[in-house]
Parts: sequence; C-alpha cells; structure tokens
Amino acid sequence: MARPKKDRELRHKHQIMLRLTDTEYEIVSENAKATHLPTAEYVRKQIMKQKVTANYEIVADLPELKKLVAEFGKIGSNLNQIARHFNSGGIHSQEMRKAIDQSVARIYEMKYEVLKMAGDFHSAAGGSLDGNTETYSK
Repeated sequence: MARPKKDRELRHKHQIMLRLTDTEYEIVSENAKATHLPTAEYVRKQIMKQKVTANYEIVADLPELKKLVAEFGKIGSNLNQIARHFNSGGIHSQEMRKAIDQSVARIYEMKYEVLKMAGDFHSAAGGSLDGNTETYSK
C-alpha cells in the first residue's frame, strides 16, 4: 500500500543550501537527535522560531547509588519491624530505643551521601537538578 500524498500546499518544495563546519553540524545533529526530530525538521522549526523541546533521560548506574538503595530498603524493613512491635502492644525498651536511634542516624548519614552525590553529579553535568527537560528556541 502506497504512502498517502501530502496536500500540494504542505509539500516542502523549496531548498535552502547551507554549509556548516563539522562542529556546527555535530551540534545541530545532536540537538535534533535530542528532540527526536529529523535534522531538516529541527532546522526548519528553528528557522521559523517554533518551540522545540528536548527530553533527556538521565540514567545513573553507580555502585554507590545501588548500595544506598539497598540500605534504604534495610532501614525501611527495620522501621516496619519497630512499627509492628509497637502496634501489637509491645513495650518501649532500651533495645527498641537504640534500634530507632540507629535507624534515624543512618537515614541522616545516607541523606548526606545522596546530597553529596547529587552535588557531584550536578557539577559534572553542569546543569540543573530540578528538571531534565531543556527547551531550545531562537
């Protein structure tokens, strides 16, 4: 089955030739890939001052991050056990108080580690941590 024909008025029949350096072409190509558009469509939108949105997915596969996630899981499990103990009428004991204090202290330590890693990532990426979408427009 053949592809449907575009309306005559919507066809792109005029060409503009443009020469770019290798660096310029690389930048335009990378920006087009980030927006999931063909290079010609990306350039057309830029020329016509249309908004072009690029979405970046940030994937961090760091052993430190995996370790922190595992630690958060263990702390959550400990806190669930403590809550179950108290909810079933368990009495407050020194051992239970010590477990709670250790869990809270470890949470604060891990918070510091996460903030430190986020700061390292932020400075390495040279960008903002509050979003992963960047908009290109002229």
